[in-house]
Amino acid sequence: MNPELYLADLESKPEALTRLADALEGADPFEGVPSGIRRVLFLGMGSSRYASRVAALGLRAAGFDAVAEYASAATSYPATPDTLVVAVSATGGSRETLDAVARYRGRAPVAAVTNRPDSAIAEGADLVVPMLAGEERGGVACRTFQHTVALLMVLRNRLTGTDTDVPALLRRAAEATGDLLDRRGQWLQEAADLLDGPHGVYTVAPAEHLSSAEQSALMFREGPRRAATACETGDWSHVDVYLTKTLDYRALVFPGSRYDEQAMDWIRQRGSAVLTVGGELSGAEAAVRYLHDDDPGVRLLTETLVAELVAARWWLSRSRAPEAAASA
Repeated sequence: MNPELYLADLESKPEALTRLADALEGADPFEGVPSGIRRVLFLGMGSSRYASRVAALGLRAAGFDAVAEYASAATSYPATPDTLVVAVSATGGSRETLDAVARYRGRAPVAAVTNRPDSAIAEGADLVVPMLAGEERGGVACRTFQHTVALLMVLRNRLTGTDTDVPALLRRAAEATGDLLDRRGQWLQEAADLLDGPHGVYTVAPAEHLSSAEQSALMFREGPRRAATACETGDWSHVDVYLTKTLDYRALVFPGSRYDEQAMDWIRQRGSAVLTVGGELSGAEAAVRYLHDDDPGVRLLTETLVAELVAARWWLSRSRAPEAAASA
């Protein structure tokens, strides 16, 4: 893992998104999904499961029996011809996902979504869907997470018959991502300072965007090794509110829940620090806005970049500190 290369991976997001949009305009990678699918089982770990969880929620809203399972779970849905198994692994080598998929190969249709179409996850799959995110040289799943979110939107189109223009959405997300990158000199230092507390970072998002909170918390843990946890906005008042009374509570909040004000009322009472992304809330100390952030689809594809760039800044500072000490 390398912080300089991780930052370069983030800076290449607009280009990668545009390439994916071009590819999707040429073909639907899920065209080979069989008809008659009644149930969808997503299998993955970490970022793969985060993206899948939001996709499963959208499919349930459309009437499908869908769940994003921990690939490490000992059991899940039985294998049936009308159960589509979507195995998501950026590297294609996640041991837990490979073990889980083995229970379904030859017994249920399997679609492998991976950034490595030549990897083990593709072996025996009925359909292989390339993420087309390019090599993540920093060693952190950032572009692959974003591309997974987009590709699972394409899958929803295929299964539900909806006509969301995913390529157009990706081009708008590329513009939004470029806007955040181009203007980082205006917001990044303030965001990093606001979230830099002694008790970690807490990320909060509505269920429909929970992947953004989970991915953001992971970025703080994976690179700079900061304590960070994610919470759903409505659930926050039942499980995280208690921490605001005893900790220097610093939160990264993605607005959009009907329960935003319920959480912010407690936060205002206890003087906790909040940075919002893609919208504004009364009582927040700062907000990061960007191009097209009035579009929920663009937000879902873009908003994690704020945490990713903060994490990159902290990680780079951490990695350079020993160098400074050695030269002193």
